[in-house]
Amino acid sequence: MPTEPTTLSPAEVLKDVPHTPGAPKPDPIVVADGVIRRFGGMTAVNVEHLEIQRGVITALIGPNGAGKTTLFNLLTGFDQPSHGTWSFEGRSISGVSAAKVARSGMVRTFQLTKALNRMTVIENMRLGAVDQPGENIATALIPRLWRRRETEITAQAEELLARFKLLEKRDEFAGSLSGGQRKLLEMARALMTKPTMIMLDEPMAGVNPALTQSLLGHIQALRDEGMTVLFVEHDMHMVRHISDWVVVMAEGRNVAEGPPATVMNDPAVIDAYLGAHHDTDLGDDSLLDEPDSPEPTATDGATEDR
Repeated sequence: MPTEPTTLSPAEVLKDVPHTPGAPKPDPIVVADGVIRRFGGMTAVNVEHLEIQRGVITALIGPNGAGKTTLFNLLTGFDQPSHGTWSFEGRSISGVSAAKVARSGMVRTFQLTKALNRMTVIENMRLGAVDQPGENIATALIPRLWRRRETEITAQAEELLARFKLLEKRDEFAGSLSGGQRKLLEMARALMTKPTMIMLDEPMAGVNPALTQSLLGHIQALRDEGMTVLFVEHDMHMVRHISDWVVVMAEGRNVAEGPPATVMNDPAVIDAYLGAHHDTDLGDDSLLDEPDSPEPTATDGATEDR
């Protein structure tokens, strides 16, 4: 469950944290040490030390191939490291399966949405809930043992769908949703577990601009309710707008940390993105006009795994 929102603002909580890679945090929810992931002769992740502060929005940025998604996969149990340890809320989860990590309170979404296309929106939502007696083969045969819990799960799902403005799509197949709507569905389904921390992998990729502001508002609302948010994103304007703290990766390492405004002007960060163009503002619109690789469109997101 999310922690009670602190009376201090994120800026106040983080004001004394050094702007250096691996900086210690006042109340870290995730601590990683010596995390290395190699693929053959290539080292995709080599993070000496990383702490994620509880109850704030942390952005994980870096150029393509920096190791951001690989680090996500490691922390959430979708991949195994070559070396290293990490903990969540003081408990080691190194090498723990993805299912157990999710049950511990850390959930994630994916860059390419994982909605089950041939199931309805409400059915997708129900799958995300925990403590379902109907999943047990013995109790599944006796409806009175699971019907009350299914009613509770359905009510929780409908409340979240209403919050994400998807309730009118309740009985439609998930595969019929647009790319942006499927991003919203995946985020809503993740919240069915009532997590402490949510990790979002490129939440804006493939999202129609009309839905962007809605997604930003939902992410900020999660933090305001006491949840910890860690997200990967290439949109520097989004990062500057909603993140409280930024961690920068390049060539598998965390090379910089700090508040968004500070990080955007860090020569090491500009080097990682642009080479030696130290006089360039990473928040400049012109840098977003011709990205290194085209982002998927909303249409692409709606058809990527049909």
